[in-house]
Amino acid sequence: MFGRDSGGGDFERRREEMVDRLVETDRIERESTVAALTAVPRHEFVPESRREDAYADRPLPIGADQTVSAPHMVGIMCDLLELDAGDRVLEVGTGCGYHAAVTAEIVGDGNVYSVEYVDRLAETARQRLADLGYEVHVRVGDGNAGWPDHAPYDAAYLTCAASSLPEAVIDQLREGGRVVAPIGTTSQTLVRATKTGDGLRREEHGAVRFVRMQGGEA
Repeated sequence: MFGRDSGGGDFERRREEMVDRLVETDRIERESTVAALTAVPRHEFVPESRREDAYADRPLPIGADQTVSAPHMVGIMCDLLELDAGDRVLEVGTGCGYHAAVTAEIVGDGNVYSVEYVDRLAETARQRLADLGYEVHVRVGDGNAGWPDHAPYDAAYLTCAASSLPEAVIDQLREGGRVVAPIGTTSQTLVRATKTGDGLRREEHGAVRFVRMQGGEA
């Protein structure tokens, strides 16, 4: 939908090959996730010195001791959230903006609300997303508090590991809303929780490794 490839056909070819591998190895399943990963130019979101690595399926450093998640992990999280066009989504941890762009490809303009703890990452991501044509709302703040002004959300996710699901994020989900997050300290597990009238229905989806969440919890 929005994706722009300013690096020429070679980047586009490598991106398509990367997504094909993720599909062939059953890392991602939903058609909307496949289309989003194919559309978003990951090389635009990483430092210039790492552009040649942009379509390797691994995390990359983005500065401020943070990383951008591997494409397969972004795709897995999108699949688990079962996102649809028009869903309102809360992201905790904007980073470079790549994950937000993939989410925006699925849910559409103006439906992603992202909170970033590090000022300079937030500003860079906000500008990059705008330059690439993504209408994503980005603010600087403590992700532990979510972004209550735009609640309730249909879905939420954390791009950083927390010791437990932040209560404010859960509170800001509508009933039936889903949250996906890496949870743990010395070891981490990818968790999906669905908000029900009786509390949270929680599932575990394997061991993961993310940078630690910053802010009130820390």
